[in-house]
Formats: sequence, C-alpha cells, structure tokens
Amino acid sequence: MKHHWTTALCAVLMSHVPALQAQTTWKLATGYRAESFHTQNIMQFSREVEQATGGKLLIQVYPNNTLAKLNDVSQAVQQGKAEAGETIMSSLVKEMPVAGADSIPFVVSSYKDAERLWKLQRPGVEKHFSELGLKLLYAVPWPPQGLHSSKPIRGVADFKGTQMRTYNPTTLRIAELLGAKPVDVAMVDVGKALSEGRMDNMITSALTGVENKVWGQIRYYYEINAWFPKNVVFVSNKAFDALKPEVRGMVLKAAADAETRGWLASQVLANSATEELRQNGIRIDRIPADLELEIKRMGEKFSREWVRSVGNEANAIFVPYYLKP
Repeated sequence: MKHHWTTALCAVLMSHVPALQAQTTWKLATGYRAESFHTQNIMQFSREVEQATGGKLLIQVYPNNTLAKLNDVSQAVQQGKAEAGETIMSSLVKEMPVAGADSIPFVVSSYKDAERLWKLQRPGVEKHFSELGLKLLYAVPWPPQGLHSSKPIRGVADFKGTQMRTYNPTTLRIAELLGAKPVDVAMVDVGKALSEGRMDNMITSALTGVENKVWGQIRYYYEINAWFPKNVVFVSNKAFDALKPEVRGMVLKAAADAETRGWLASQVLANSATEELRQNGIRIDRIPADLELEIKRMGEKFSREWVRSVGNEANAIFVPYYLKP
C-alpha cells in the first residue's frame, strides 16, 4: 500500500515539474560596450523582465559585438541567431529609409523636439519592423551632437579652410556646405588627429569629447544640438508571439519604462559631459544668432531633400513636425 502511495505521489510531482521549470531565454545582441549607458539600461530592462515574470523569461545580454556586430544585429535577429537586439537607428536605413529621420541634421534643437519627432517617426518604424518579422520595444537617444572647435566660431566664414572631421555622408556634406575641408577620422583616432594638427573642428557629442579627452587642442564647445541619434531595441515576432499574453504585457511595460529611463539618462549624461569639458578648460557657448539661423536653413534643406528621397512616409513625419512646433 505504501509503495502504491509513493508511486502515485511521485507521478503527481513529476507532472508538475515542466510547469515549475517552464522558462524562456532570449539572447539580446548589442554592439556597444557593457559600460555604455544604453547597455546598462538594457541590463536593467532584463532584470525587470525577469522579476516581473517571476523568472519565466530571462534575457541574456551580449554586449560589445560578442554575438553580432553592430551593423549586423538586425539580420542576426531576423535569422534566429538571437531573439532580440539593439542597434543604432541609422544602421537600418537601407532596410527602412524612414529610420533616417533622426539623422537629419539641424532639425531638432532639444530633447523635447527629439521626443516629438520620435513620436511621429515611431509608427513608420514599427510598420517596417513588422514587415521584417521584428517588433520594436523601445528607443533611446544618444546625447546631442555639438560643435567642437580649436578656434572661436562667429559665422560661416570661420569654417572656410578649416579641417573638419567627417565620418559619414551627412558630416561630409555639412563640411562641404560650410566651406571646410573634410577629414575622414575614425573615432578611435580623434585624439591623435587633434595632436597632429590634422583637424580643427568636429560635430559630435560632448560625451565623445570627454571619452577622447579633447581638451588642449579643442578650446570651444558649442551646444548646437545638431541631431539626436537613437538606439533601438527590438525582438523577433516569433519569440515575442511565443510568450503568453500576460508575459508579453510585462515585457512591453518594462520596455516603456526603459525608454522613459533611457531618455532621462541621456539628458543627465549630456549635462555631466558638458560640465566635464568645462572643468577641463573648454569654453561652453552658444553660436551667434546669425549662424544659428544659417544652420536652421541648412536643416530645412536637408529635410526637404530627405522627404523627396523617401516619399510619403517622410511627409507623415516632417509635415506635422514643422506645422506644430
């Protein structure tokens, strides 16, 4: 009798083991360092998902190109090498031209503007992600791109003949429009190029200036907020749809919290990096009104060209953006 009772109890316990052990694990690939504030935000997102789901969903974060290189993350998720990923929005332009909206220079001038632009851009990005078999979770901007210069800038004429660092088609075009000589310099070589006198100015964030310790050669930093490039976090539809409805809701809630937290962290970091430049002897300033007006005209020119190249989806972003400032 005891034997039969023990056997029955074991059968009951074994029938519950799958339920107790049911657990889903996602691999999330990112090309950024573990120390990056974006990656730190993702790791907190992962912890919050694990806590909210009671361990039913674990998200393992693979930073620093360990699972996929930055520009290959989207393909890695589409091909099933990872369930989720993070990449910079501009790397997706070939797959979804609408992703290029936040890389149009001199259109937004504040985090508030950048957030308004993102709300207009998001529906199109979500649509194209879905067509690729992906689901957008959230997006967070880098600190805004400012102007670093070895000499004071009072007008467009001050750029003529200077050597401006360029690293993509947009910065190359800006240099040409300003009359500067474009110099292709990789981020890791910024310090060396400055010390060798190969560049006089560049448009990049205050954070990049701090990371490269540009003080010494760079004496001025102008907060032009040229653009706010965003990183986007996404998951494959297959992995997301495989979750139970209540777990999907928990993931979306954690993603919304990560977006809010990330935007705030970006702004805090922008302020602290600018202050660190100041503490190291760099003068922090705003550009003169005339130059600011000229830059806004350039922004309108860039946005018109982009709208013509992308079409109706671009109109859906920039028409309401400009009509309702």
